Parts: sequence; structure tokens; C-alpha cells
Amino acid sequence: MSPKNLTHAKEKLDNLIEIQRVHMYKPIQVAEILYRVRKSDLKIDEVRNQLESYRSQSKNWGDIVTTELLDQVSTSSSRYQDNLFEDNAMPPKDLAVLAEFNKDGVIERYIYQKFREKQRRILQIGKLLHDAKPESFKLSWFLREFINDKGIKRSIDKAFEIVVYALFNTLVKNLKVTIAVSADVKESELLREFEEFARLLIGIDVDNPVINLPARLYRAGSTNAADRGLDIWGNFGPIVQVKHLTLTEELAEDISDGVAADRIVIVCLDSEKETIERVSKQLGHKIQGIIVQSQLETWYDYALHGKFSDRLGTDLLTSLRQEFRNEFPFSETFEPFYKKRGYDKISKSNSPFWMED
Repeated sequence: MSPKNLTHAKEKLDNLIEIQRVHMYKPIQVAEILYRVRKSDLKIDEVRNQLESYRSQSKNWGDIVTTELLDQVSTSSSRYQDNLFEDNAMPPKDLAVLAEFNKDGVIERYIYQKFREKQRRILQIGKLLHDAKPESFKLSWFLREFINDKGIKRSIDKAFEIVVYALFNTLVKNLKVTIAVSADVKESELLREFEEFARLLIGIDVDNPVINLPARLYRAGSTNAADRGLDIWGNFGPIVQVKHLTLTEELAEDISDGVAADRIVIVCLDSEKETIERVSKQLGHKIQGIIVQSQLETWYDYALHGKFSDRLGTDLLTSLRQEFRNEFPFSETFEPFYKKRGYDKISKSNSPFWMED
């Protein structure tokens, strides 16, 4: 195998790592394919010529590792995950080249070293967030940490999502929002016929046809650049879609059409608002409203430094910290995994993939 082929394959891998969010699902899938070849569970010829023999299984291999490291797996569509093997990502011919030069696991090690680099930056932000005080915290600082750091910039959408959720959750809690579930009194006989079912599933019966519940909010577990579904939803109506990437009119329309709800709130950059407003007029009532970054920064300032800061400030930062931990749970799982695989024992070499720990 020529050095030229190896250089090309490394460029492919580096580009794949560069465009990944901090969870690095696709590079880890690559590492696990290489690991299976090194352990003789998969042949290089199969990697090159028999993609279907490992395409699906390799997703499971990656899931095993990300569950161990992050307690998460990729929830993106099969189509999105299969993009890994396309020419603009890591096609089998380049994957096979990597497998040939991974005799001692140095390329696997390289991928996990890159994973650790991204996670270290997230941990630094988490530490700053943990030490932040309501009176001094600025949302613009928190978002700028993601925007300005090239290694984690792809995760800015998750930062926006936890910011929106934390504010949403804090206000719902402090406003003591409730919802009522009731059956029409004219349908009492129908309710009586299915009373046990209604009591179990809805919580109402003939004697108690109305119940009041606290409003609740929920976040989808994980998203990626290809997702167009909901990010946050409530048990009282709102559906929130968070986007930070530059939107085309077609993508804005796809976002709205892809969510089966009467009321949608889209959160985006200030520069995207005009495009979404134009599309929303064409789609009628489906988009209830648009929230932009500058509004979020103003509302955070109200909550943390305004006249209700004594009630809202601590709750807001507590919620933001919790959501940050939920989204980026990397803690002390990496080093045991790294040592278990023996990556710390690999001798220094002239491989282009060699990096000091």
C-alpha cells in the first residue's frame, strides 16, 4: 500500500473528526471497525469489498463503546448513519487502507485521543458553568465558548437547546403552570362504560371527570445535523425546534412539515429569522413563533439580574447545569477504557497517526 493512499485516508479521517460533534459517533464507529480487524473478527478484504457484512453490525460496535463512555448511543436515522461509508466521508476503500496500517492499534488510539480532546474542552466549560454565579453569569459568554472553539463548534445546537430548555423549565416551574384534563359532562355514560380504562390511562373517572396537573417539559435525547424533528415538547402544547445552522427556505419548510403539531416555536440565530418568517406565512398557523439568540440573552439577563432574579436566578443556573451534565456526561469513563484497550502501551512510532498522550 503506497504512502499516498495512506495520506489520502488520513485526510478523510481527519475531516470526519473535524466535522463531528463532541460525541464523535461516526469516528468511534470507524475505530471499532479497525479494532475488529485487528482482533481478527473482520478481514481487510471484507472491509474493502463486502460492506454489507459489517455495515449494520458496526453501528452496534460503536453503540457499545459510546454507552460505556457516554451512556448514550446515536439516535440519528439509519440513512444518516450510513452516510459514513459514502465517498465524502469514509468509503470502504479508505477504511481498508486504515485497517492495513492499524496493526498495533495506533489509528484506533488516534481517534480516541481526538475524542478525549473534544471532551476536555466540554469539561472545562462545565467547570466554568459550575462555578458561575447568577449575578455575574452572561449567556453570551456561554454560547461564545461553543462558537469560538473550533473543536466543539458543531455542538452549538445542543448548547442552544439546553439554554432554551433551562429557561423554559424555570419559568414554567416558577409561574406554577398547570393544565386541566377533563371529559365532557355530556359523555358521562361513555366515560362510565370505559371508566377503568380512563382511570388507568387518563386519570379521570365518573366521580373525578376533571384533574389538574403540573405542566411538564421534555427534551429529545439526542439530535444531529440531519435531524429535523422536535427538540423540546410539553404536555401542554408547545413544540420547540432549535436550529443554529444557516437555513434555506426548503429546510425551514421541512422543519415545519416534519412536526405533527398545531403550534411550533423555532429557536434560531437572529440572521435566520427573516427566512423563517417568510416561510411561516406560506405555512399558515403551523409556526406559532420564532425566538432568536438576542432575545434569549435579554431574557436570561432579566432572570439573572432583573427584579425577579432572587426567585429565578438560582433555579435557572441549576437547570442549565443539570441539562449540560445530561447532554455531556463524559466523566471518568475514558481512562479505564483507554487502558483496557492497551492504547497507553503502544510504543512511539513514525506513524502519521502517532500523538503523545
